[in-house]
Amino acid sequence: MARFIFITGGVVSSLGKGLASAALGALLQARGYSVRLRKLDPYLNVDPGTMSPFEHGEVFVTDDGAETDLDLGHYERFTGVAARKTDSISAGRIYSNVLEKERRGDYLGKTIQVIPHVTDEIKDFIDIGADEVDFMLCEIGGTVGDIEGLPFFEAIRQFSQDKPRGQCVFMHLTLLPFIKASGELKTKPTQHSVKELRSIGLAPDILVCRSEGTIPVKEREKLALFCNVRPDAVVAAQDLKSIYEAPLAYHREGLDQAVLDAFRIAPVPRPQLARWEDVADRIYNPEGTVKIAIVGKYVQLEDAYKSIAEALTHGGMANRVKVQIEWVDAELFDREDPAPHLAGFHAILVPGGFGERGTEGKIKAAQFARERKVPYLGICLGMQMAVIEAARNVAGLKTAGSEEFDHEAGKKRFEPVVYHLKEWVQGNYTVQRALSDDKGGTMRLGAYDAVLAEGSRVAEIYGTTRIEERHRHRYEVDITYREQLEKTGLRFSGMSPDGRLPEIVEWTDHPWFIGVQFHPELKSKPFDPHPLFADFVRAAKDSSRLV
Repeated sequence: MARFIFITGGVVSSLGKGLASAALGALLQARGYSVRLRKLDPYLNVDPGTMSPFEHGEVFVTDDGAETDLDLGHYERFTGVAARKTDSISAGRIYSNVLEKERRGDYLGKTIQVIPHVTDEIKDFIDIGADEVDFMLCEIGGTVGDIEGLPFFEAIRQFSQDKPRGQCVFMHLTLLPFIKASGELKTKPTQHSVKELRSIGLAPDILVCRSEGTIPVKEREKLALFCNVRPDAVVAAQDLKSIYEAPLAYHREGLDQAVLDAFRIAPVPRPQLARWEDVADRIYNPEGTVKIAIVGKYVQLEDAYKSIAEALTHGGMANRVKVQIEWVDAELFDREDPAPHLAGFHAILVPGGFGERGTEGKIKAAQFARERKVPYLGICLGMQMAVIEAARNVAGLKTAGSEEFDHEAGKKRFEPVVYHLKEWVQGNYTVQRALSDDKGGTMRLGAYDAVLAEGSRVAEIYGTTRIEERHRHRYEVDITYREQLEKTGLRFSGMSPDGRLPEIVEWTDHPWFIGVQFHPELKSKPFDPHPLFADFVRAAKDSSRLV
Protein backbone atom coordinates (compact mmCIF):
# COMPACT_ATOMS: atom_id res chain seq x y z
CA MET A 1 0.00 0.00 0.00
CA ALA A 2 1.37 3.39 -1.03
CA ARG A 3 2.28 6.20 1.30
CA PHE A 4 0.78 9.51 0.13
CA ILE A 5 2.52 12.88 -0.14
CA PHE A 6 0.24 15.86 -0.80
CA ILE A 7 1.93 18.95 -2.24
CA THR A 8 0.14 22.28 -1.82
CA GLY A 9 1.14 25.84 -2.63
CA GLY A 10 0.77 29.18 -0.91
CA VAL A 11 1.42 32.95 -1.16
CA VAL A 12 1.59 33.13 -4.98
CA SER A 13 1.28 30.77 -7.92
CA SER A 14 4.10 29.65 -10.25
CA LEU A 15 6.52 28.87 -7.43
CA GLY A 16 7.41 25.48 -8.86
CA LYS A 17 5.17 22.91 -7.15
CA GLY A 18 5.37 20.69 -10.21
CA LEU A 19 9.15 20.86 -10.31
CA ALA A 20 9.42 20.23 -6.56
CA SER A 21 7.09 17.24 -6.87
CA ALA A 22 9.06 15.83 -9.80
CA ALA A 23 12.41 16.34 -8.05
CA LEU A 24 11.12 14.67 -4.89
CA GLY A 25 9.88 11.74 -6.97
CA ALA A 26 13.34 11.42 -8.54
CA LEU A 27 15.00 11.49 -5.09
CA LEU A 28 12.71 8.78 -3.73
CA GLN A 29 13.55 6.69 -6.80
CA ALA A 30 17.24 7.29 -6.13
CA ARG A 31 16.70 5.64 -2.73
CA GLY A 32 15.15 2.59 -4.37
CA TYR A 33 11.44 3.36 -3.98
CA SER A 34 8.79 3.20 -6.69
CA VAL A 35 6.74 6.35 -7.23
CA ARG A 36 3.76 7.70 -9.12
CA LEU A 37 2.89 11.40 -9.47
CA ARG A 38 -0.56 12.84 -9.82
CA LYS A 39 -2.03 16.32 -10.51
CA LEU A 40 -5.37 17.60 -9.19
CA ASP A 41 -6.40 20.83 -10.92
CA PRO A 42 -9.25 22.95 -9.51
CA TYR A 43 -10.28 24.60 -12.82
CA LEU A 44 -13.69 23.73 -14.28
CA ASN A 45 -12.46 22.72 -17.73
CA VAL A 46 -12.77 18.96 -18.14
CA ASP A 47 -9.14 19.02 -19.28
CA PRO A 48 -6.78 21.68 -20.71
CA GLY A 49 -7.26 20.43 -24.28
CA THR A 50 -9.46 23.32 -25.40
CA MET A 51 -7.53 26.04 -23.56
CA SER A 52 -5.43 28.55 -25.49
CA PRO A 53 -1.67 28.04 -25.02
CA PHE A 54 -1.57 31.69 -23.92
CA GLU A 55 -4.03 30.80 -21.16
CA HIS A 56 -2.57 27.54 -19.91
CA GLY A 57 0.72 26.80 -21.65
CA GLU A 58 1.49 23.44 -23.16
CA VAL A 59 -0.96 20.55 -23.16
CA PHE A 60 0.87 17.35 -22.28
CA VAL A 61 -0.43 14.10 -23.79
CA THR A 62 -0.13 10.64 -22.25
CA ASP A 63 0.27 7.30 -24.02
CA ASP A 64 -3.36 6.43 -23.29
CA GLY A 65 -4.65 9.65 -24.83
CA ALA A 66 -5.24 12.06 -21.94
CA GLU A 67 -4.73 15.80 -22.45
CA THR A 68 -3.18 17.01 -19.22
CA ASP A 69 -1.39 19.80 -17.41
CA LEU A 70 2.24 20.48 -18.42
CA ASP A 71 3.39 19.47 -14.92
CA LEU A 72 2.89 15.85 -15.96
CA GLY A 73 5.70 16.47 -18.42
CA HIS A 74 7.97 17.39 -15.51
CA TYR A 75 6.90 14.23 -13.70
CA GLU A 76 7.82 12.04 -16.67
CA ARG A 77 11.08 13.84 -17.45
CA PHE A 78 12.35 13.51 -13.88
CA THR A 79 11.14 10.00 -13.01
CA GLY A 80 10.82 8.23 -16.35
CA VAL A 81 7.41 6.91 -15.21
CA ALA A 82 4.92 7.19 -18.07
CA ALA A 83 1.85 9.19 -17.02
CA ARG A 84 -1.65 7.80 -17.45
CA LYS A 85 -5.16 9.20 -17.67
CA THR A 86 -5.52 8.36 -13.99
CA ASP A 87 -2.70 10.75 -13.10
CA SER A 88 -4.57 13.94 -13.99
CA ILE A 89 -7.97 15.18 -12.91
CA SER A 90 -9.73 18.54 -12.93
CA ALA A 91 -12.68 19.90 -11.02
CA GLY A 92 -14.55 19.88 -14.32
CA ARG A 93 -14.01 16.14 -14.73
CA ILE A 94 -14.93 15.49 -11.09
CA TYR A 95 -18.20 17.43 -11.36
CA SER A 96 -18.92 15.82 -14.74
CA ASN A 97 -18.51 12.34 -13.20
CA VAL A 98 -20.76 13.24 -10.27
CA LEU A 99 -23.49 14.62 -12.54
CA GLU A 100 -23.33 11.58 -14.82
CA LYS A 101 -23.85 9.34 -11.78
CA GLU A 102 -26.73 11.51 -10.62
CA ARG A 103 -28.41 11.25 -14.04
CA ARG A 104 -28.05 7.45 -13.95
CA GLY A 105 -29.62 7.35 -10.51
CA ASP A 106 -26.51 6.00 -8.81
CA TYR A 107 -27.14 8.14 -5.73
CA LEU A 108 -30.60 6.66 -5.15
CA GLY A 109 -32.41 9.97 -5.14
CA LYS A 110 -30.22 11.71 -2.57
CA THR A 111 -29.46 15.42 -2.67
CA ILE A 112 -26.07 15.83 -4.39
CA GLN A 113 -23.63 17.98 -2.42
CA VAL A 114 -19.97 18.94 -2.45
CA ILE A 115 -19.59 16.95 0.77
CA PRO A 116 -19.72 13.99 0.51
CA HIS A 117 -20.32 13.39 -3.19
CA VAL A 118 -17.69 15.63 -4.79
CA THR A 119 -15.09 14.96 -2.12
CA ASP A 120 -15.73 11.20 -2.34
CA GLU A 121 -15.15 11.33 -6.10
CA ILE A 122 -11.83 13.10 -5.52
CA LYS A 123 -10.80 10.59 -2.85
CA ASP A 124 -11.64 7.67 -5.15
CA PHE A 125 -9.43 9.20 -7.83
CA ILE A 126 -6.49 9.69 -5.44
CA ASP A 127 -6.65 6.05 -4.36
CA ILE A 128 -6.46 4.57 -7.88
CA GLY A 129 -3.43 2.31 -8.19
CA ALA A 130 -2.35 2.81 -4.58
CA ASP A 131 -1.22 -0.82 -4.37
CA GLU A 132 1.21 -0.42 -7.30
CA VAL A 133 3.86 1.87 -5.80
CA ASP A 134 5.68 2.76 -2.60
CA PHE A 135 4.87 6.49 -2.77
CA MET A 136 2.01 8.38 -4.41
CA LEU A 137 2.76 12.11 -4.83
CA CYS A 138 -0.34 14.25 -5.37
CA GLU A 139 0.07 17.90 -6.35
CA ILE A 140 -2.92 20.21 -5.77
CA GLY A 141 -3.05 22.93 -8.39
CA GLY A 142 -3.55 26.58 -7.52
CA THR A 143 -2.89 28.29 -4.20
CA VAL A 144 -4.37 27.75 -0.75
CA GLY A 145 -7.20 30.25 -0.33
CA ASP A 146 -8.51 29.86 -3.88
CA ILE A 147 -12.25 29.23 -3.65
CA GLU A 148 -12.25 26.60 -6.42
CA GLY A 149 -9.61 24.58 -4.58
CA LEU A 150 -11.61 24.11 -1.39
CA PRO A 151 -13.23 20.77 -2.36
CA PHE A 152 -9.77 19.35 -3.10
CA PHE A 153 -8.30 20.52 0.19
CA GLU A 154 -11.29 19.09 2.05
CA ALA A 155 -10.94 15.82 0.13
CA ILE A 156 -7.27 15.35 1.04
CA ARG A 157 -8.07 16.24 4.67
CA GLN A 158 -10.71 13.51 4.75
CA PHE A 159 -8.43 11.13 2.86
CA SER A 160 -5.67 11.50 5.42
CA GLN A 161 -8.17 10.74 8.19
CA ASP A 162 -9.46 7.66 6.37
CA LYS A 163 -5.98 6.18 6.03
CA PRO A 164 -4.00 4.65 8.91
CA ARG A 165 -2.02 7.13 10.98
CA GLY A 166 1.32 7.97 9.42
CA GLN A 167 0.36 7.06 5.85
CA CYS A 168 -0.09 10.65 4.61
CA VAL A 169 2.33 13.59 4.70
CA PHE A 170 1.66 17.20 3.68
CA MET A 171 4.29 19.35 1.97
CA HIS A 172 3.59 23.06 1.52
CA LEU A 173 5.48 25.25 -0.95
CA THR A 174 5.61 28.97 -0.21
CA LEU A 175 7.57 32.13 -0.96
CA LEU A 176 10.09 33.96 1.26
CA PRO A 177 10.37 37.40 -0.36
CA PHE A 178 13.52 39.43 0.14
CA ILE A 179 12.86 43.14 0.71
CA LYS A 180 15.89 44.96 -0.69
CA ALA A 181 15.07 48.30 0.92
CA SER A 182 15.29 46.83 4.42
CA GLY A 183 17.63 43.95 3.57
CA GLU A 184 15.27 41.45 5.18
CA LEU A 185 13.96 38.02 4.29
CA LYS A 186 10.26 38.06 5.20
CA THR A 187 8.60 35.02 6.77
CA LYS A 188 5.18 36.59 7.36
CA PRO A 189 3.64 35.57 3.98
CA THR A 190 4.53 31.95 4.72
CA GLN A 191 3.12 32.21 8.24
CA HIS A 192 -0.17 33.54 6.85
CA SER A 193 -0.27 30.84 4.17
CA VAL A 194 0.17 28.10 6.77
CA LYS A 195 -2.47 29.77 8.95
CA GLU A 196 -4.87 29.64 5.99
CA LEU A 197 -4.03 25.97 5.45
CA ARG A 198 -4.57 25.14 9.11
CA SER A 199 -7.93 26.93 9.09
CA ILE A 200 -9.25 24.28 6.68
CA GLY A 201 -7.91 21.41 8.75
CA LEU A 202 -4.52 20.77 7.12
CA ALA A 203 -1.18 21.06 8.87
CA PRO A 204 2.03 20.90 6.84
CA ASP A 205 4.70 18.42 7.88
CA ILE A 206 7.30 19.98 5.58
CA LEU A 207 7.77 23.56 4.38
CA VAL A 208 9.54 24.16 1.08
CA CYS A 209 10.39 27.85 0.86
CA ARG A 210 11.29 29.48 -2.44
CA SER A 211 13.92 32.17 -2.00
CA GLU A 212 16.62 33.92 -3.97
CA GLY A 213 19.32 32.79 -1.54
CA THR A 214 19.90 30.67 1.52
CA ILE A 215 17.60 30.82 4.54
CA PRO A 216 19.51 31.92 7.68
CA VAL A 217 19.20 29.80 10.82
CA LYS A 218 17.24 32.54 12.57
CA GLU A 219 14.54 32.58 9.88
CA ARG A 220 14.38 28.77 9.77
CA GLU A 221 13.80 28.65 13.50
CA LYS A 222 11.16 31.35 13.27
CA LEU A 223 9.30 29.48 10.52
CA ALA A 224 9.51 26.23 12.47
CA LEU A 225 8.16 27.90 15.62
CA PHE A 226 5.26 29.81 14.06
CA CYS A 227 4.31 27.16 11.47
CA ASN A 228 4.59 24.24 13.89
CA VAL A 229 7.09 22.15 11.93
CA ARG A 230 10.47 20.74 12.86
CA PRO A 231 13.45 23.04 11.99
CA ASP A 232 14.96 20.34 9.77
CA ALA A 233 11.65 20.18 7.88
CA VAL A 234 12.09 23.77 6.66
CA VAL A 235 13.65 23.26 3.24
CA ALA A 236 15.09 26.04 1.10
CA ALA A 237 14.27 26.05 -2.61
CA GLN A 238 16.73 28.50 -4.10
CA ASP A 239 16.68 29.80 -7.66
CA LEU A 240 18.72 27.51 -9.95
CA LYS A 241 20.40 27.99 -13.32
CA SER A 242 18.86 24.75 -14.57
CA ILE A 243 15.78 22.84 -13.44
CA TYR A 244 17.80 19.63 -13.78
CA GLU A 245 19.89 20.63 -10.78
CA ALA A 246 16.74 20.47 -8.65
CA PRO A 247 17.10 16.84 -7.43
CA LEU A 248 20.67 17.48 -6.27
CA ALA A 249 19.78 20.87 -4.77
CA TYR A 250 16.77 19.48 -2.87
CA HIS A 251 18.89 16.56 -1.65
CA ARG A 252 21.53 18.97 -0.31
CA GLU A 253 18.76 20.80 1.52
CA GLY A 254 17.48 17.53 3.00
CA LEU A 255 14.03 17.33 1.36
CA ASP A 256 14.06 13.57 0.78
CA GLN A 257 15.33 12.92 4.30
CA ALA A 258 12.65 15.23 5.76
CA VAL A 259 9.95 13.29 3.90
CA LEU A 260 11.24 9.92 5.08
CA ASP A 261 11.52 11.26 8.65
CA ALA A 262 7.92 12.48 8.46
CA PHE A 263 6.88 8.92 7.59
CA ARG A 264 9.15 7.61 10.37
CA ILE A 265 10.96 5.35 7.90
CA ALA A 266 14.27 4.10 9.29
CA PRO A 267 16.80 3.03 8.37
CA VAL A 268 16.66 4.53 4.88
CA PRO A 269 18.60 3.44 1.77
CA ARG A 270 21.46 5.67 0.65
CA PRO A 271 20.54 7.68 -2.46
CA GLN A 272 22.14 6.74 -5.77
CA LEU A 273 22.54 10.13 -7.48
CA ALA A 274 25.06 9.30 -10.22
CA ARG A 275 22.39 9.78 -12.90
CA TRP A 276 21.67 13.34 -11.77
CA GLU A 277 25.33 14.17 -11.25
CA ASP A 278 25.95 13.18 -14.87
CA VAL A 279 22.98 15.31 -16.01
CA ALA A 280 24.31 18.32 -14.08
CA ASP A 281 27.79 17.80 -15.51
CA ARG A 282 26.45 17.79 -19.07
CA ILE A 283 24.40 20.92 -18.38
CA TYR A 284 27.16 22.95 -16.77
CA ASN A 285 30.15 21.74 -18.78
CA PRO A 286 29.19 21.94 -22.45
CA GLU A 287 31.81 21.77 -25.17
CA GLY A 288 30.19 24.27 -27.49
CA THR A 289 26.97 26.12 -28.33
CA VAL A 290 24.41 25.75 -31.11
CA LYS A 291 21.73 28.29 -31.97
CA ILE A 292 18.31 26.91 -32.86
CA ALA A 293 15.31 28.99 -33.93
CA ILE A 294 11.82 27.90 -32.88
CA VAL A 295 9.47 29.51 -35.39
CA GLY A 296 6.06 29.38 -33.71
CA LYS A 297 2.86 31.27 -33.10
CA TYR A 298 2.76 31.21 -29.29
CA VAL A 299 6.32 32.40 -28.70
CA GLN A 300 5.23 35.14 -26.28
CA LEU A 301 4.67 32.37 -23.70
CA GLU A 302 7.56 29.92 -23.59
CA ASP A 303 5.50 27.44 -21.54
CA ALA A 304 3.43 26.86 -24.70
CA TYR A 305 6.41 24.89 -26.05
CA LYS A 306 7.79 23.62 -22.74
CA SER A 307 8.45 20.02 -23.76
CA ILE A 308 10.10 21.09 -27.02
CA ALA A 309 12.48 23.43 -25.20
CA GLU A 310 13.34 20.69 -22.71
CA ALA A 311 13.79 18.06 -25.44
CA LEU A 312 16.26 20.38 -27.21
CA THR A 313 18.14 20.74 -23.92
CA HIS A 314 18.24 16.94 -23.68
CA GLY A 315 19.55 16.77 -27.24
CA GLY A 316 22.26 19.21 -26.21
CA MET A 317 23.21 16.99 -23.28
CA ALA A 318 23.54 14.01 -25.62
CA ASN A 319 25.97 16.02 -27.76
CA ARG A 320 27.76 17.86 -24.95
CA VAL A 321 26.66 21.25 -26.29
CA LYS A 322 24.54 24.07 -24.95
CA VAL A 323 21.43 24.70 -27.03
CA GLN A 324 20.69 28.41 -27.30
CA ILE A 325 17.03 28.71 -28.21
CA GLU A 326 15.63 31.85 -29.80
CA TRP A 327 11.90 32.28 -30.21
CA VAL A 328 10.82 33.68 -33.57
CA ASP A 329 7.24 34.82 -34.19
CA ALA A 330 6.01 33.10 -37.38
CA GLU A 331 3.73 36.06 -38.16
CA LEU A 332 6.84 38.19 -38.68
CA PHE A 333 7.47 36.34 -41.95
CA ASP A 334 3.98 37.15 -43.23
CA ARG A 335 5.36 40.65 -43.80
CA GLU A 336 9.12 40.20 -44.07
CA ASP A 337 11.72 38.04 -45.78
CA PRO A 338 12.78 35.31 -43.31
CA ALA A 339 16.40 35.25 -44.54
CA PRO A 340 17.76 38.13 -42.40
CA HIS A 341 16.07 36.67 -39.30
CA LEU A 342 17.10 33.03 -39.79
CA ALA A 343 20.51 33.32 -41.44
CA GLY A 344 22.49 33.06 -38.19
CA PHE A 345 20.90 29.87 -36.88
CA HIS A 346 22.38 26.38 -37.02
CA ALA A 347 18.95 24.70 -37.18
CA ILE A 348 15.24 25.55 -37.40
CA LEU A 349 12.34 23.90 -35.59
CA VAL A 350 8.70 24.56 -36.47
CA PRO A 351 6.34 23.24 -33.75
CA GLY A 352 2.66 22.38 -33.72
CA GLY A 353 -0.30 24.69 -33.37
CA PHE A 354 -3.88 25.25 -34.38
CA GLY A 355 -5.50 27.69 -36.80
CA GLU A 356 -4.25 29.62 -39.82
CA ARG A 357 -2.54 32.49 -38.01
CA GLY A 358 1.21 32.42 -38.61
CA THR A 359 1.13 29.45 -40.99
CA GLU A 360 2.41 31.35 -44.03
CA GLY A 361 5.43 32.34 -41.93
CA LYS A 362 5.99 28.70 -40.99
CA ILE A 363 5.83 27.72 -44.66
CA LYS A 364 8.47 30.34 -45.46
CA ALA A 365 10.66 29.03 -42.64
CA ALA A 366 10.42 25.50 -44.11
CA GLN A 367 11.30 26.89 -47.55
CA PHE A 368 14.32 28.73 -46.15
CA ALA A 369 15.56 25.57 -44.42
CA ARG A 370 15.06 23.45 -47.54
CA GLU A 371 16.75 25.86 -49.92
CA ARG A 372 19.63 26.85 -47.60
CA LYS A 373 20.25 23.25 -46.46
CA VAL A 374 19.71 24.21 -42.80
CA PRO A 375 18.70 21.32 -40.47
CA TYR A 376 14.92 21.40 -40.03
CA LEU A 377 12.56 19.59 -37.67
CA GLY A 378 8.83 20.06 -38.23
CA ILE A 379 6.49 18.75 -35.54
CA CYS A 380 2.77 18.14 -36.22
CA LEU A 381 1.67 21.37 -37.93
CA GLY A 382 5.36 21.95 -38.66
CA MET A 383 5.36 18.78 -40.78
CA GLN A 384 2.14 19.80 -42.53
CA MET A 385 3.60 23.20 -43.40
CA ALA A 386 6.73 21.53 -44.83
CA VAL A 387 4.51 19.35 -47.04
CA ILE A 388 2.48 22.36 -48.20
CA GLU A 389 5.74 24.21 -48.96
CA ALA A 390 6.97 21.27 -51.05
CA ALA A 391 3.63 21.03 -52.85
CA ARG A 392 3.60 24.73 -53.72
CA ASN A 393 7.23 25.41 -54.53
CA VAL A 394 8.54 22.08 -55.82
CA ALA A 395 5.58 20.01 -57.05
CA GLY A 396 3.84 22.96 -58.69
CA LEU A 397 0.59 22.84 -56.70
CA LYS A 398 0.43 26.62 -56.27
CA THR A 399 -2.82 26.63 -54.29
CA ALA A 400 -1.83 23.83 -51.91
CA GLY A 401 -3.06 24.35 -48.37
CA SER A 402 -5.00 22.80 -45.51
CA GLU A 403 -8.68 22.04 -45.12
CA GLU A 404 -8.28 23.46 -41.60
CA PHE A 405 -7.73 26.94 -43.01
CA ASP A 406 -10.62 26.71 -45.46
CA HIS A 407 -12.89 25.55 -42.64
CA GLU A 408 -11.73 28.47 -40.52
CA ALA A 409 -12.37 30.97 -43.32
CA GLY A 410 -15.73 29.45 -44.30
CA LYS A 411 -14.85 29.16 -47.99
CA LYS A 412 -12.66 27.07 -50.28
CA ARG A 413 -9.35 28.76 -51.10
CA PHE A 414 -6.83 25.89 -51.20
CA GLU A 415 -6.21 22.54 -52.77
CA PRO A 416 -6.21 20.58 -49.49
CA VAL A 417 -3.06 18.46 -49.34
CA VAL A 418 -3.82 18.44 -45.60
CA TYR A 419 -7.33 17.31 -44.70
CA HIS A 420 -9.56 16.81 -41.68
CA LEU A 421 -8.92 13.34 -40.28
CA LYS A 422 -12.28 11.57 -40.38
CA GLU A 423 -11.27 7.99 -39.65
CA TRP A 424 -8.35 6.07 -38.16
CA VAL A 425 -7.60 2.75 -36.52
CA GLN A 426 -7.04 2.64 -32.77
CA GLY A 427 -6.20 -0.84 -31.55
CA ASN A 428 -8.97 -3.11 -32.80
CA TYR A 429 -11.41 -0.28 -33.43
CA THR A 430 -12.05 2.26 -36.17
CA VAL A 431 -12.50 5.80 -34.82
CA GLN A 432 -14.68 8.20 -36.80
CA ARG A 433 -14.80 11.99 -36.49
CA ALA A 434 -16.65 14.87 -38.15
CA LEU A 435 -15.94 18.60 -38.43
CA SER A 436 -19.07 19.24 -36.35
CA ASP A 437 -17.83 17.17 -33.38
CA ASP A 438 -17.01 18.80 -30.05
CA LYS A 439 -13.48 20.19 -29.89
CA GLY A 440 -12.49 18.64 -26.57
CA GLY A 441 -11.00 15.17 -26.59
CA THR A 442 -11.90 14.39 -30.23
CA MET A 443 -8.44 14.50 -31.80
CA ARG A 444 -6.19 11.57 -32.59
CA LEU A 445 -4.68 11.38 -29.13
CA GLY A 446 -2.08 9.19 -27.48
CA ALA A 447 0.43 6.56 -28.60
CA TYR A 448 0.23 5.01 -32.07
CA ASP A 449 2.59 2.76 -33.99
CA ALA A 450 4.43 3.83 -37.13
CA VAL A 451 6.38 1.79 -39.67
CA LEU A 452 9.61 3.33 -40.98
CA ALA A 453 10.99 2.77 -44.48
CA GLU A 454 14.10 0.62 -44.71
CA GLY A 455 17.17 2.73 -45.40
CA SER A 456 15.49 6.00 -44.47
CA ARG A 457 17.20 8.58 -42.29
CA VAL A 458 14.60 8.14 -39.53
CA ALA A 459 15.08 4.36 -39.50
CA GLU A 460 18.79 4.99 -39.04
CA ILE A 461 18.13 7.50 -36.23
CA TYR A 462 15.72 5.23 -34.35
CA GLY A 463 17.71 2.07 -35.06
CA THR A 464 14.47 0.23 -35.87
CA THR A 465 11.64 0.24 -38.41
CA ARG A 466 8.82 0.06 -35.84
CA ILE A 467 8.20 2.90 -33.40
CA GLU A 468 5.45 4.19 -31.08
CA GLU A 469 4.90 7.93 -30.60
CA ARG A 470 2.27 10.21 -29.10
CA HIS A 471 -0.14 12.18 -31.26
CA ARG A 472 -2.38 15.21 -30.83
CA HIS A 473 -3.96 16.36 -34.10
CA ARG A 474 -7.16 16.35 -36.11
CA TYR A 475 -5.67 17.14 -39.54
CA GLU A 476 -3.47 14.85 -41.63
CA VAL A 477 -1.42 14.95 -44.84
CA ASP A 478 -3.48 13.47 -47.69
CA ILE A 479 -1.90 10.22 -48.90
CA THR A 480 -3.38 10.93 -52.36
CA TYR A 481 -0.49 13.33 -53.02
CA ARG A 482 2.24 10.91 -51.97
CA GLU A 483 3.37 9.80 -55.44
CA GLN A 484 3.40 13.35 -56.77
CA LEU A 485 5.45 14.63 -53.85
CA GLU A 486 7.85 11.71 -53.72
CA LYS A 487 8.82 12.39 -57.35
CA THR A 488 10.23 15.71 -56.12
CA GLY A 489 12.39 13.99 -53.48
CA LEU A 490 10.13 14.36 -50.43
CA ARG A 491 10.07 10.82 -49.08
CA PHE A 492 7.19 9.51 -46.99
CA SER A 493 9.52 7.57 -44.70
CA GLY A 494 7.06 6.74 -41.91
CA MET A 495 3.50 5.50 -42.24
CA SER A 496 0.75 4.13 -40.00
CA PRO A 497 0.74 0.30 -39.93
CA ASP A 498 -2.24 0.20 -42.32
CA GLY A 499 -0.36 2.46 -44.77
CA ARG A 500 -3.09 5.13 -44.81
CA LEU A 501 -1.67 7.92 -42.63
CA PRO A 502 1.68 9.64 -43.27
CA GLU A 503 3.69 9.88 -40.05
CA ILE A 504 7.11 11.14 -41.24
CA VAL A 505 8.48 12.91 -44.31
CA GLU A 506 12.10 13.72 -45.15
CA TRP A 507 13.97 15.34 -48.02
CA THR A 508 16.35 12.81 -49.52
CA ASP A 509 18.75 15.44 -50.91
CA HIS A 510 19.00 17.49 -47.70
CA PRO A 511 21.57 17.10 -44.88
CA TRP A 512 18.79 16.89 -42.26
CA PHE A 513 15.16 17.78 -43.01
CA ILE A 514 12.48 15.77 -41.20
CA GLY A 515 8.81 16.40 -40.48
CA VAL A 516 6.83 14.24 -38.03
CA GLN A 517 3.10 14.18 -37.44
CA PHE A 518 3.54 13.11 -33.81
CA HIS A 519 5.12 14.83 -30.80
CA PRO A 520 8.50 13.23 -30.01
CA GLU A 521 9.26 15.91 -27.41
CA LEU A 522 6.73 14.33 -25.03
CA LYS A 523 8.89 11.24 -24.51
CA SER A 524 12.30 12.88 -24.12
CA LYS A 525 14.12 12.83 -20.77
CA PRO A 526 17.42 14.34 -19.57
CA PHE A 527 18.88 10.90 -18.90
CA ASP A 528 17.27 9.41 -22.05
CA PRO A 529 17.13 12.06 -24.83
CA HIS A 530 14.72 11.32 -27.66
CA PRO A 531 16.71 10.02 -30.67
CA LEU A 532 15.18 12.57 -33.06
CA PHE A 533 16.18 15.49 -30.85
CA ALA A 534 19.61 14.05 -30.14
CA ASP A 535 20.30 13.66 -33.88
CA PHE A 536 18.73 17.03 -34.72
CA VAL A 537 21.08 18.78 -32.29
CA ARG A 538 23.98 16.72 -33.70
CA ALA A 539 23.07 18.02 -37.17
CA ALA A 540 22.94 21.58 -35.76
CA LYS A 541 26.36 21.01 -34.20
CA ASP A 542 27.75 19.86 -37.56
CA SER A 543 26.10 22.87 -39.22
CA SER A 544 27.76 25.23 -36.72
CA ARG A 545 31.18 23.98 -37.85
CA LEU A 546 30.38 24.97 -41.42
CA VAL A 547 29.39 28.54 -40.57
